[in-house]
Amino acid sequence: MIIKSLDLNNFRNYKLQNIVFDEKVNILYGSNAQGKTNILEAIYMSGTNKSHRTTKDSEMIAFGEKEAHIKAIYEKRGSDQRIDMHLRTGKSKGIAINGVVLKKASQLYGLVNTVLFSPEDLALIKTGPSARRRFMDMELCQLDGVYTANLLNYNKTLDRRNRVLKDIGFNPSLEDTLDVWDAQLCKTGREIIKLRKAFIIRLNEIITGIHSSLTGGKEKLVISYEPSCESDDMESLLRSGRDKDIRNRLTSYGPHRDDIVFDIDGVDIRRFGSQGQQRTTALSLKLAEIELVRKLTNDNPILLLDDVLSELDKDRQNYLLGSIQNIQTIITCTGLDEFVGSRLNIDKVFEVNSGHVQEVRRQ
Repeated sequence: MIIKSLDLNNFRNYKLQNIVFDEKVNILYGSNAQGKTNILEAIYMSGTNKSHRTTKDSEMIAFGEKEAHIKAIYEKRGSDQRIDMHLRTGKSKGIAINGVVLKKASQLYGLVNTVLFSPEDLALIKTGPSARRRFMDMELCQLDGVYTANLLNYNKTLDRRNRVLKDIGFNPSLEDTLDVWDAQLCKTGREIIKLRKAFIIRLNEIITGIHSSLTGGKEKLVISYEPSCESDDMESLLRSGRDKDIRNRLTSYGPHRDDIVFDIDGVDIRRFGSQGQQRTTALSLKLAEIELVRKLTNDNPILLLDDVLSELDKDRQNYLLGSIQNIQTIITCTGLDEFVGSRLNIDKVFEVNSGHVQEVRRQ
C-alpha cells in the first residue's frame, strides 16, 4: 500500500496544497512550526478518521475558515482508492470513498493501514494507561471491523452509564436503569477484552525477537494485557461497585480502564525501567506493529516518522532505518544533514516553509 498524492484546502496552515509522493522514501524538511507535522496528520486522518494531536475537528480548520478538505489518493493492490474528507465547524465530518459518501465514519477503517511514530510515542511506556489503550484501539480499529463496531458501541454505552451516574443525585429513580446499561456494557466489553488479548498475544510473538536484536540479546521483553477485570467478572464487579460508581460518578470497571504490561527480565519497566529501556521498548513496539500489519493484511503499511530520528541515538536510528526497507516512508525533519552518509536512500525531498511544500530537485 502507498499514498500517491495528497491535496489540502484550509487544513491547518495550508490554504491550498498538492503533494505527489514517491512510493519509497520521502523527506519533508524545514524549520519548526512550518507545517511538516500537519502533512502527516492529514495522511493519518484520511486513513483512520482520527488525528494523533487533537479530538476536535475545528482545530484542524485554518483560522478564520469554516471548513477544510483533505483528498488522498492511495494505491492498494494495484487499485487506486480516493478518500475525500470534509471538516466543518460545529458539524460532523463528511467522508467519501471513490465518490461514495459513507454513512458511518467507521466504514473507513481497514481501507488504509498507517503506522505513525512520533517523539510522543517514545514516552508511551512511561505515560499513563490511556495512551497505551489508544495504541491498542487505533491499531485494532485499522485491522478489525468487528473490534471497531464493539468499541464504538461500548464507548456510547459507557457515556450513557456515566451520565446516569451523574444524574442519580438529582433523580434517584434512575438507579433502576443501571442494570440495563450494565448488561449492554458487558456484552461489548467482553468482545473488546477477547480481541485485545488476542492482539497482544500476536504482538508479543513478534516484539520479543525485535527487542532482543535491538539490545544485542541482553534483554528479554515480554508484553501482556492487563485488564481491569476479566470478562466473566465484569458484570458482578459493576454491580458490587455500583455505590462507589454513584459516589464518584464514573464507571470503575471495564476495558476503558485496561493497560499493557512491559516486562524486561522480570521488571515492570513502566515503573522501574530506565529511560533508555523505555525508549528502546517503544521503538520495538512500533517495529512490531509494522510487522504485525504485514502478517495480518499481507501488505505493507505506510510509515510516518514525525521528527523521531532526532530523538534516537545512532544505533537506534540505524536499526529503525534498516528495518523499513520496501515500505513507503514519509519522514519529517528540521534538516537534511542528519541523513547524509546514512544507509537511507532518499527518493523525494520536499521543503516545507510557512504552509507551502515545494519539491526539491536533486542532482
